[in-house]
Amino acid sequence: MDEIIKDFHDLDDIPAFQTMVGNVEHLSTAERLDVVQMNIGRKCNLACKHCHVNCGPSRVEEMSKEIMKACLTYVEEERVGTIDVTGGAPEMNPHLEWLITEACKVCGHVIVRTNLTILLEEEYKHLMEVYAREGVEIVCSLPYYRAEEVDRVRGDGTFNGAIKVLKQLNGLGYGQKPELVLNMVYNPAGAFFPPDQKAMEEEYKKRLGEDYGIVFNNLFTLYNNPMGRFGAFLRCSGNLSRYMKKLYRAFNGDTVEALMCRYQVSVDYDGRIYDCDFNLAAGLPIFTEETIFDYVGKPYKKRKVRMDKHCYACTAGAGSS
Repeated sequence: MDEIIKDFHDLDDIPAFQTMVGNVEHLSTAERLDVVQMNIGRKCNLACKHCHVNCGPSRVEEMSKEIMKACLTYVEEERVGTIDVTGGAPEMNPHLEWLITEACKVCGHVIVRTNLTILLEEEYKHLMEVYAREGVEIVCSLPYYRAEEVDRVRGDGTFNGAIKVLKQLNGLGYGQKPELVLNMVYNPAGAFFPPDQKAMEEEYKKRLGEDYGIVFNNLFTLYNNPMGRFGAFLRCSGNLSRYMKKLYRAFNGDTVEALMCRYQVSVDYDGRIYDCDFNLAAGLPIFTEETIFDYVGKPYKKRKVRMDKHCYACTAGAGSS
């Protein structure tokens, strides 16, 4: 369990998240599963300040092909609509190209989450054409539309690298052809909340379009979850209590029904199952502590969702799930 989860227990003026959920049904998963998310490794070419999974160049964990096959088998058995591939930089898993090809055979909607700059490296740049050939949706993280802010979070030159990759993706049809969806994700660079999503999307499209000729489909603004590297920053800077109080005060009960943990399973690189990627980061597996191998060959059944105070990050404002 992440140390910061233990710190949450000392925040007596913030109620347990479960007590805020009015409908008891929302404490459990929905009637059917929509998404299998696969975190296929911790290795990443970047070490972003807001990363909740503590990914970076020195990490070595990666999902094996055996575990990938089990995930795909389960998707096919349950007719799951979406496979969501994340990391780390998922491109750094040597089995990613195989996974993408096979995933598209059993699932109509495959998402790959990328930091963009990894696709500049010689070893991985061909994956852009693989993504386009298979028609996968790309969800890319771009902390801002100006170099100064992005380089402060990710390192010198990362913004220009991301722009170069975005232009290449546009050249392949991403953001332009309806079957090649290019979405972006914005995370605040510090202990503050994101602006209005619609207004931020309009600003991104205007600035990236006018300055670089880049087009994309949608922008999603997310509240930073107090886990991993960002959680460590909050603790060290003395901002943990203040940030958690802000999340609690922004709680919106209308977002609970649609929480991602109610419609998905998140499979870690070692096959262990979590309710969501944030529980994965916190070291909080599902209550039964099963692996994907335990799920294969068995029909889906509802489960109680494991919740703690970090869940306020997904229910603040308009929701961030």
